[in-house]
Amino acid sequence: MGNSKKDEQYDYLFKVVLVGDSGVGKTNLVSRFARNEFSLESKSTIGVEFATKSVQIEGKTIKVQCWDTAGQERYRAIGSAYYRGALGALLVYDITKRPTFTNIQSWLKDLRDSADNNLVILMVGNKSDLKHLRAVNIEEGKALAESNKMFFIETSALDASNVENAFHTLLTEIYHNIMTKDAAGQNVHTHAGRIGAGTPVSDATQKNESTSTKTCAC
Repeated sequence: MGNSKKDEQYDYLFKVVLVGDSGVGKTNLVSRFARNEFSLESKSTIGVEFATKSVQIEGKTIKVQCWDTAGQERYRAIGSAYYRGALGALLVYDITKRPTFTNIQSWLKDLRDSADNNLVILMVGNKSDLKHLRAVNIEEGKALAESNKMFFIETSALDASNVENAFHTLLTEIYHNIMTKDAAGQNVHTHAGRIGAGTPVSDATQKNESTSTKTCAC
């Protein structure tokens, strides 16, 4: 029991949501990050699925709650309720399916309508292992992310390229935002851990460019 209690100790609790069309690989991104697993037989998420993982960010133990939201249109109203309280989001599209990229703006609107104003957003072009089927080039992804003040990275859940980097970039920026809030005496404490409200993504985009928009080729 001693080990179990020790495993539950953490400094901060972060809620992160994954958003995007059905079939872009959100579930496998969570599986790869949380359990280092990938399934070619992965089925479409129904409603919302949930996974947790504890990671180290700058000497602090962060417990991450990953909320994998369904991408089908009929579940969008359900998913929006789960955006509330999120500190970060992975906004995912499939680089081989252009409609999933076109729909990013719609998902982004859902996030900004329902989530905290200071939400940290990382736009993810997934399935980079399928370069030969690419329908969205990297420059387009970078340009859309920049115009909407988001981070950007390309990943492959199948071969694990940049998956850890994507989550680490997002979590580090959330942590930095919380430190800024704590310094100003504005931190928010809820649940068993500490959840901070973050700061505007626009201020952070340039700071972490070396770990996001410039770490895309995979």
